[in-house]
Amino acid sequence: MASLTAFPIYPFLFLAISGCFLLHLPPLMASSLGINYGQIANNLPSPDAAISLIKSLGVSKVKLYDASPQVLHAFANTGVEFVVGLGNEYLSKMRDPDNALQWVKTNVKAYLPQTKITCITIGNEVLTFNDSSLTSNLLPTMQSIYTALQNLGLEKQVSVTTAHSLAILETSYPPSSGAFRRDLKNCIIAILNFHLKTGSPMLINAYPFFAYKANPKQVGLDYVLFQPNQGVLDPSTNLRYDNMLFAQIDAMHTAMANLGFKRVCVQVSETGWPSKGDEDELGASLENAKKYNGNLIKLVNEKKGTPLRPNLDLNVYIFALFNENLKPGPASERNYGLFKPDGTPAYQIPGAAGKSSAGNVTGGTSSGGGSGGPSSSDDQSSSDGAPSGYLSISAASKLSYGGWSSMLYLQGLLLCACLCWFLLSFSDMNSISNCMPPKQYSAFEIKSVDEEEDKRMTESSRVRER
Repeated sequence: MASLTAFPIYPFLFLAISGCFLLHLPPLMASSLGINYGQIANNLPSPDAAISLIKSLGVSKVKLYDASPQVLHAFANTGVEFVVGLGNEYLSKMRDPDNALQWVKTNVKAYLPQTKITCITIGNEVLTFNDSSLTSNLLPTMQSIYTALQNLGLEKQVSVTTAHSLAILETSYPPSSGAFRRDLKNCIIAILNFHLKTGSPMLINAYPFFAYKANPKQVGLDYVLFQPNQGVLDPSTNLRYDNMLFAQIDAMHTAMANLGFKRVCVQVSETGWPSKGDEDELGASLENAKKYNGNLIKLVNEKKGTPLRPNLDLNVYIFALFNENLKPGPASERNYGLFKPDGTPAYQIPGAAGKSSAGNVTGGTSSGGGSGGPSSSDDQSSSDGAPSGYLSISAASKLSYGGWSSMLYLQGLLLCACLCWFLLSFSDMNSISNCMPPKQYSAFEIKSVDEEEDKRMTESSRVRER
């Protein structure tokens, strides 16, 4: 048999190494983008039908506001990561360790590993309900659920957190002045200590729409829709912000850093824009919703952080998957969905399914007129007018593979391994580089609005889905 060492194998070596990268097939969309799956409606498609809609968006993470057995069963073996929720109404009961353990067994462990549950949110916007009972039960319940996960050996794969309204901030403009409300400071410090200890993220519900609706003369529409604009300069840091969402996020970063918690990550558990609203809901329109969500998806896929944290991989959950016809409040509350109940898109989003649009999303008029803005039913405003919203985000930051993508990925690695073995066995080369898949890691400016509007938003937020 002829010696293979004389054979020109270097082209094949190049092919083998290149194959590792060419056959490494990540999900179509950035793993840091998720969708909220609310179900306050009587006309939604089945969870099985929702699977194809979610996959058409290219997202690999879904956030629920409960632990729906129908949804969790339907998504088994799909590779989709889930955030499940424990509603505000259960906090007093679930602070008991025995009840917490049973809840985790029934609503989390029972679905693992077929359904990828990676995070549990405890309550929603609890601290801004001004309910002393809810507030006093929040952290103990978080601790009890986490202890239950530890007892079941699940604490390393499932995190525990809670989502906050931006109303926990006393000041948010400019971002460098971000500070928590003084009456909530001690409670927030205790929660941040929990995040630091367990490695879970700080979740915020951020809705620039409410800022624009409350004060359209002072808040520029292009600024809140991620459209080209001059931006706003923070005089303390000399950082320029060209969109409100990033300014809001950095206000939260600043508030946490001022308390000594620079290492706790911030993730956006809810953000979105309604495609329709009442006559007095300025800014709520199909074109504005298309621009907001389309440009947001493009930004997340570009994997650019905020001005204050440029290397931060943003984690954002868009609100919401469907329009929900039974949600109370103004018309906008029932029109946040990317899809109509019949499964047709509420509007087409350039950049969905992982394809970034060439530029910012435009089209149609960008005037703030038309059918209005957000419903306050799930939003709350901070003391300086920072409106909040409705959404949650997974603490899981791993890149997930599922279905055919997973098979192709594994086949690529096997092919690469075989080629590398062949070359090492029949050549006098001494070494070859290992081909390993990359590890992926998981992520407010607003001028003051009238105090009256602030209170109205906070009060109306109580009717939102928890």
